[in-house]
Amino acid sequence: MVNNKITKSSNNMDAETVASFGDEWSRYDQSSMSYSEASEIFMEYFSIFPWDMLPSNPVGFDMGCGSGRWAKFVAPKVGRLNCIDPSSALDIARRNLIDFKNVEYIKASVSESGIPINSQDFGYSLGVLHHVPDTESAINSCVSILKSGAPLLVYLYYAFDNRGWVYRLLWRASDLVRRIICKLPSRFKHLVTDVIAAIVYFPLARLSLLLD
Repeated sequence: MVNNKITKSSNNMDAETVASFGDEWSRYDQSSMSYSEASEIFMEYFSIFPWDMLPSNPVGFDMGCGSGRWAKFVAPKVGRLNCIDPSSALDIARRNLIDFKNVEYIKASVSESGIPINSQDFGYSLGVLHHVPDTESAINSCVSILKSGAPLLVYLYYAFDNRGWVYRLLWRASDLVRRIICKLPSRFKHLVTDVIAAIVYFPLARLSLLLD
């Protein structure tokens, strides 16, 4: 069951962005990714997470859970996990996490999750908070529901301070393409992204596996 807290007045969320991600996760739910590959990516992100400082049967949250790709690895380790997302992706997460009885689903913006202040033993939000209108406020909202000293794992885009000019140039070019694609009607957007995935991302992914 989903606890829906989305209203017309919900703040710190962009309706267009929410709809876009909901559509993205419904089309690409990552169900085709092997468990070993998904586990390896999870370990890379969570390698710095202090699991040992959590209490017994901890209660925490996944802010912007999407399809539940991280939750499926976290849920077995904790007492209860609150999966929070404002988009229709929450339905995908429920399907992907159906075997876990300790997961709660909350359809809400980051600032209106309804989770009590100072109640969570841990939290994480990976690749999400830079997409909301006020990122700093979103981080503060996450911190507010954590108990004092509880860990919060966050991944945000950064300014590429440690990258060379070639990397920055390639990123700016890709960002320009992304901005153009985002403005296309859904039908054409899906077509263009599918073509890019087939002729760019898939060959690069296969090549990286060969070189690994």
